[in-house]
Amino acid sequence: MNVKTCLYFATIPLACAGLSNAIAHHAFITEFEADLEGEVQGVVTEVMWANPHIRYGVNVTMSDGTTEEWFLQPPGNLPAYRLVNWARDTVQVGDTVRATGNLARNGFKRLYATCIYLESGRRLGRCVNDSDGSELVADPDIDYTVTANVYEVDISGFWINRYKFRATVDDLEPKPIPHTPESRAIYEARVFGDDHVLRCIAPGLPRIFGSPYPMEVLDGGTHYFMLFLQGNSPRWVWMDGRSAPDAHPLTSMGFSVGHWEERTLVIETTRLSPGWLDGSGYPMTGGDQTRIVERWAVAENGLTIDRTMTVHDVLYTEPLIRTRGSVRAEAADGLLESPSCDPNGHYRDLFERGLLEKELY
Repeated sequence: MNVKTCLYFATIPLACAGLSNAIAHHAFITEFEADLEGEVQGVVTEVMWANPHIRYGVNVTMSDGTTEEWFLQPPGNLPAYRLVNWARDTVQVGDTVRATGNLARNGFKRLYATCIYLESGRRLGRCVNDSDGSELVADPDIDYTVTANVYEVDISGFWINRYKFRATVDDLEPKPIPHTPESRAIYEARVFGDDHVLRCIAPGLPRIFGSPYPMEVLDGGTHYFMLFLQGNSPRWVWMDGRSAPDAHPLTSMGFSVGHWEERTLVIETTRLSPGWLDGSGYPMTGGDQTRIVERWAVAENGLTIDRTMTVHDVLYTEPLIRTRGSVRAEAADGLLESPSCDPNGHYRDLFERGLLEKELY
C-alpha cells in the first residue's frame, strides 16, 4: 500500500471539546501544541506497550519518496484501554494506520494521537469515546458500601514482614532447583538488565511474598485488600467464591481467591505475568502455566502468621516452596508510603556497560 503523510496546521479554540480534555492531561501542555493539529499516515514499526503512555513508531513516506520516523502517543493509560478492548495486539508491527491529533513542540516528530484509524475500519481514541467522567453510571438500587465479615480469625490490621525473614535470593526449596531443560537454559542465558524490578516495574508475586516491607490487611467484605509497602503494591484476595474471568489480563499480582481452613487462610493465585521467581533469575512462565498456593497459618494468640508459598510451574519438575513470617505491630511503627522507585541507577549501569540503547525498549 502506498503510504503518504499529510501534515496540516490549524488554529483550534482552546474551548473545543476534544482539546479541553487533552489540555487537562498532566503532560500534554509541556509536550504538545494545543493549537496545532496534524495528520500522520504510515506503517507501524514499533509497539511500546507500557504505562504511563503507550507509543507506536510509524514509518511515514514523504511526497519526495524519503521516509521519516514518527511516534504516535495516544491519550490515556492501560487500564482505560482495557475498558474499550484496546490491547497490545490491537495495533501490530506492519499495520498501516492513520492518526490525527496535536503536534509536538519544538518540531519533534510526535503526535498526540487523539484518533487512530485502522485498516479494518476500527477507530481508537477520543473520536470513539470522549467521556469526561461526569456521567453517572452507578445503580441507585445497589448497596455499594462495605460490610466486613465475621471470620473466626481476624487478620485485619498492620503487619511487619521481617519476622522470620531471609533474603529473597535463591531461597526456594528444594535444592538443587528442580529445573526442566527449558528452565535451565533460560536461567543460564540471563544477562544483566533482564530483571524487570531494576526498571521499577512492580515485583509482584511470588517475589513480594518474600519482601520484608510491612503490609496492611483490610476486610473489604467480598475480599481482603492487602497493601504491601514495597512499591505501594495493592492486592485483592477474593473470598466470595468467584473465579478468575476468562478475560482477566495477566498482571504482576495475578487473580487471587481465598478461603479459611480453621486458622489457616488458603490463597490460590493464577493469571500472573511472566517474570522471575526471585532475584537470582529463576524464570516463571505465567499465564495458565503457573499457579501459586499460599497458606497463612495464624497463631492462637493472633500475633504472628507463618506463611508458606508453593509455586507450581511447568518449567520445574516439582513445586517450589518459599516460607516467611509476619508479626503484628502498630501502624505508627512503619505505615509509611514507600519512596518512589528510581531506575536512574539501573540505566546508568546500562550506559556504563554500553547496553543502554539495546535495552531501552
